[in-house]
Amino acid sequence: MELKLWQVDAFADKPFEGNPAAVIPLTTWLSDETMQAIAAENNLSETAFFVPEAGKGAGHYHLRWFTPTVEVPLCGHATLASAYVVLTHLEPKLNRVNFSTQSGALTVDRGEAGMFHMALPAYRSEPHPEAEDFLEALEEALDITPLEVFKANYAIALFASADEILEAESDGILADALEEFEEDGLIITAPGGDTGFDFVSRFFVPGKGIAEDPVTGSAHAALVPFWAKRLGKAKLTARQLSSRGGTLICEEQGERVLIKGKVAPYLEGVIRI
Repeated sequence: MELKLWQVDAFADKPFEGNPAAVIPLTTWLSDETMQAIAAENNLSETAFFVPEAGKGAGHYHLRWFTPTVEVPLCGHATLASAYVVLTHLEPKLNRVNFSTQSGALTVDRGEAGMFHMALPAYRSEPHPEAEDFLEALEEALDITPLEVFKANYAIALFASADEILEAESDGILADALEEFEEDGLIITAPGGDTGFDFVSRFFVPGKGIAEDPVTGSAHAALVPFWAKRLGKAKLTARQLSSRGGTLICEEQGERVLIKGKVAPYLEGVIRI
């Protein structure tokens, strides 16, 4: 069996920036075991698979995402990457692609100047239910002290400055702390300050085979409502401060979060299994 594969960098102006994702169009689903094995072989934070959605016509697909170790319910950057492949290579006459996913219907539109506009469900944060103990565990794991901790689709730790965000490291201690509190991942964030961005962040998912995700759409599905409320503005520019880095242009739209970004092509190939 031969399968076409594209690897692209999402939220990137050029290769080697943003977040790499593998995208594999299918005519029918492979077994879960085979898709998981392919994702493990690719060894990227996510590999996306999609099949045409029966009876819906052009531009409608079922979409799934796999890390090297597990399937995940939402992945923003691999959704952007999948839309890029559809709108650039598979159905270039379209300006919108619709995905049915575990997280509901997701749409991506072709924008101007090489931008793609992605709508994700918004996640509202609440104070973490085990705030005192969780804050203490994170202080030990990260060697820096959060101001507050919250719970949305992932745990969120708020810090005072971008410099503190840059200092954090993901290691075994953080993985143990997240496992103890049954958290899938941790978003750390701070005001942008003099960075030129409204806010900055990093994202760690050691329990799912991703020590640090370079640029994360699903994290911003929680961060955008969080910072929109704190800053009193709906339109925000964000920077994820991973080693690769990525810029996201965001807008809080009530039940949805609009995220804009570019995609840089890197590789096209064929998988033989």
